[in-house]
Amino acid sequence: MNVAKLDLLYEGKAKQVYNTTDPEILWVYYKDSATAFNAQKRAEISGKGELNNLISAHFFGYLRDKGVESHFVKLVSSREMLVRRLDIIKVEVTVRNIAAGSMTRRLAVPEGTELPFPIIEYSYKDDALGDPLINAGHAMAMGLATEAELKHIDELSLGVNEILSAYLKSLGIILVDFKLEFGRHQGKVMLGDEISPDTCRFWDSDTKSKLDKDRFRLDLGGLTEAYRDIWRRLERGAAEVKH
Repeated sequence: MNVAKLDLLYEGKAKQVYNTTDPEILWVYYKDSATAFNAQKRAEISGKGELNNLISAHFFGYLRDKGVESHFVKLVSSREMLVRRLDIIKVEVTVRNIAAGSMTRRLAVPEGTELPFPIIEYSYKDDALGDPLINAGHAMAMGLATEAELKHIDELSLGVNEILSAYLKSLGIILVDFKLEFGRHQGKVMLGDEISPDTCRFWDSDTKSKLDKDRFRLDLGGLTEAYRDIWRRLERGAAEVKH
């Protein structure tokens, strides 16, 4: 697919999105910016954008091989990818396998508590409001998504969880929880945004060491090293499959 990058369409906390010469395709550039707590904490961390781009592309490619469609088209460079233009559904979906993060604060559940089944939470995608928790009724009443779309999103989210949990377990990584975003493309709901250590909680299976953005949130240090560890394991797993 030969397209050229045009004007900047949107700049978010972690990415820049550009129009291209194909109206159905966008050009995404991953920045080194790190933010937390609704962007109240900020930093520039060298190499972070490249790793998030490569990791996201790997996960989207792996899911595509398993029959899960996303906006991902192809890598352009180590920091850039082409994606399908989506009409974003303003419902962020969090899938939780183990209690961590905001769940521990809201419900006083100790971090590390294994949940008896994956829990799905919805948030209203609105930075000004702090992405508040909502339920299916809110989403439908506000016109964010239909009942059928939400059912499909739940099925897709649980499917992604099952696929990635098993895959990561084989690499010595626990998928604690993760956030997904969805959009509509030519009438079809599919995955969007990214799947990376910025949007997932990854723990080492043996040490329970955090290998995700919690290292930035909690001032643990070593964020780039943790992201690079995830990427090395994914590369190693891909190489083993080829052989």
